Amino acid sequence: MELTVFLFIATITLVLTVALLAVGARRLLGLRIGKVRAALTGLVAMGAGGLIGAAMGEARRGALVSVHIGLTVLVAVVFLALSEMVVPSGSLSEVVRWPQALRRRVARTRRYTQLSRIAVRHGLGGALRGRGRSGPEATADREQLAAGVRLALEEAGATFVKLGQVLSTRYDLLPSEFVEELTKLQHQVAADSWDEVERVLTQELGKEPEVFFAEFDREPLAAGSIAQVHRARLTSGEKVVVKVQRPGARPVVDRDLDILFRMSRKFEEHTSWGRDLGAVDLAVGFANSLNEELDFRIEARNMATIRAANERPDMASTVRMPLVHEELCTRRILVLECLDGVPLNAAGAVIDERGLDRTEMARQLLECVLEQIMIGGVFHADPHPGNIMLLDDGKLGLLDFGSVGRIDRVLRAALRNLLLAIHRSDPVALSDALLELVDRREDIDEMRLERALGRFMARHLTPGVRPDREMFADLFLLVARHGLTVPPEIAATFRALATLEGAMEQLVPGFDIVAEAREFAAGQLERKLTPSSIGQVLSEEALALAPMLRRLPRRLERITNALEHGRLGVQVRLLADERDRRFVRSLVHDVLLAFLGGVTGLIGVLLLDTDHGPPLNDSLTLFQLIGYNLLVVSCVLVIRVVFGIFKAQRRLPGR
Repeated sequence: MELTVFLFIATITLVLTVALLAVGARRLLGLRIGKVRAALTGLVAMGAGGLIGAAMGEARRGALVSVHIGLTVLVAVVFLALSEMVVPSGSLSEVVRWPQALRRRVARTRRYTQLSRIAVRHGLGGALRGRGRSGPEATADREQLAAGVRLALEEAGATFVKLGQVLSTRYDLLPSEFVEELTKLQHQVAADSWDEVERVLTQELGKEPEVFFAEFDREPLAAGSIAQVHRARLTSGEKVVVKVQRPGARPVVDRDLDILFRMSRKFEEHTSWGRDLGAVDLAVGFANSLNEELDFRIEARNMATIRAANERPDMASTVRMPLVHEELCTRRILVLECLDGVPLNAAGAVIDERGLDRTEMARQLLECVLEQIMIGGVFHADPHPGNIMLLDDGKLGLLDFGSVGRIDRVLRAALRNLLLAIHRSDPVALSDALLELVDRREDIDEMRLERALGRFMARHLTPGVRPDREMFADLFLLVARHGLTVPPEIAATFRALATLEGAMEQLVPGFDIVAEAREFAAGQLERKLTPSSIGQVLSEEALALAPMLRRLPRRLERITNALEHGRLGVQVRLLADERDRRFVRSLVHDVLLAFLGGVTGLIGVLLLDTDHGPPLNDSLTLFQLIGYNLLVVSCVLVIRVVFGIFKAQRRLPGR
């Protein structure tokens, strides 16, 4: 009985001691930890406490009991800090998923090896290690390297081809040699078998395809890296096209995006060009875009939005867009109205045979995209000739809305001002509009920017000079040279216009897209200056201002009364933002702890060095005991500061 009671008391004491040590260490470090980590911390500290007590000996343990407890707590704090650094909180819960994680790691390593071989085979090894030459040889090296990058991306697969296509319009990020090469990217893939397509249709629709489709052409019209398109006829008799996602598209894209994120972090950490390019931010933006493209429900919503905007009374475009059968659209299936015609890149003979006006068709196409950008705010971001059709009735049709751009009202107004400034050849207005479009630094030299824009306009926008891709490249280089950053929405806008220029060239060689855009902006301004438009704008502004105008007399009365009685004052709060206050608090907290730790340690050392003070035993005085305790306190405070710095570094973006 006595043994049972003893064991019970010992167990309770052990549990309480472990809990107290874990809670104390957690509170000292300001952490939230799980039960497993708490138990390990307490047990390690208890074991270390036993060893420390044995090392002190029976004679000195009584006098040094406070030091003994302090050292045990110090061990708990050190163990908890090291365990959090090595295995952060939440990592232990991943143990159950280790087999699956191991399989992913093996697949990722195999893919890494494949990509490394592709890169080395195309001569990219030196560039990936951050090595390169400068001087006259640099241009020739860049041309060779750009060709190698294009070939490597094509061989690496669909995800990397799409990344290259996105980069091919980033004149502000890449040298012209790379932009020219990346515009040639192509990726040929074989179509999936009908059995695989039928399986996807059945899984997504919940029933056999025959329930919804009276006819379904098993041979695809086109096959891409993510999906393929088939002709079909609904049971209601309507002709449709069905876009079906490849069964293995999502796992391949997820795997490649995971690798892309890891590679971008490495490039940004270890290479100068990766930091200049903003590799991590670029990878994040690309991943968001590609994930949207893999969800066909988003494409259906995009098409419905743009089609509805295109049918507004203030939209003059005659370009057609297919009707979406939303009731049949799922994450991996998109069912659209079938537009009969031929792709623009194969319509040259048909246009000549029918005697269609190429210039008018080019204007209609440009007007459609500009209306989407400037009025609707949602636009087709990839209007290449393969996504444009010449329909049987002579009109143009726009297809494939998997990649769209969105631009808010403020940026639309700034873009309109930019086109009007170009129309008036006004470098000052162009500078103002450009600064509204981009993310600007505080120390921007606006006079220098205006002079640079004046030289840009004299080079590219004078009569007789036809704007081309070089104009877009020079504009983006000018922006980058002055420390300005182009927002992704504006980059997507210029990408769409640069892509559209290729379609314009097929219709009308030498078509001046900038001149037509200038005329479009001027026409939009004229339409806004009609009496009816001005009246509508004034009524809308009056409705918005009415609540403020009603409050204005009372506020003026209060201000004049305060002035009259000498009570008018201005209150300015320093550190009004909570983030600023939090930063100052944490800074003062860390500085104070570091100062106290240093002072406490110094005092402890000084006390240990003295032989004065009341003796506690033959070899220890009270001052020395206090010195030992102060050294333990100093160590705990210093560890707390160092651990806080480590946590702050780990929370930085990109880590």
